[in-house]
Amino acid sequence: MKFIVTGVVALGVALGWSGAVVAQESSNRVQANSDWSVFVESSPKECWAVSAPKETVNTRDGNVVSVNRGDILFFVFFRPGEGISSQLAFTGGYPFAGGSTVDLDVDGTKFSLFTEGEWAWAAKPEDDAAIVGAMKKGASATLVARSGRGTVTTDKFSLSGFTAAVGEAENRCK
Repeated sequence: MKFIVTGVVALGVALGWSGAVVAQESSNRVQANSDWSVFVESSPKECWAVSAPKETVNTRDGNVVSVNRGDILFFVFFRPGEGISSQLAFTGGYPFAGGSTVDLDVDGTKFSLFTEGEWAWAAKPEDDAAIVGAMKKGASATLVARSGRGTVTTDKFSLSGFTAAVGEAENRCK
């Protein structure tokens, strides 16, 4: 099992999305780069770039439905004390269906993330590296997942500012 970030609770308060807007100030937010923000925590030292989706569509049985979801966030983490660099994490704001995966499409390049509870990750560091590389070259990322209740969610993220935010988070956690 991969780690769950200590700063996520604070981040849930610090970042919100309303339609396509990410942004509320937080004491640990150190930079914003277009659609991505950078946060830093000191104990333990960790840094991350994060964004909320620009568009979200929820469907059940092929029909668009309204559902209540928690924070929907896509992260890249750095935690030097644990040797973690450029680790992806996605939270869809609900518990994913047991044994399901999240399909990630970065401008036509496809990846699969495994799920546990409300979190999804790449299977190994090499996958993180390949996904981050694709995201640095891309314009958008779409994540499609299935909830434990059978709702299919499609979350579209802009990658504007991604490269700068990930670079800043990495530099702050060296």
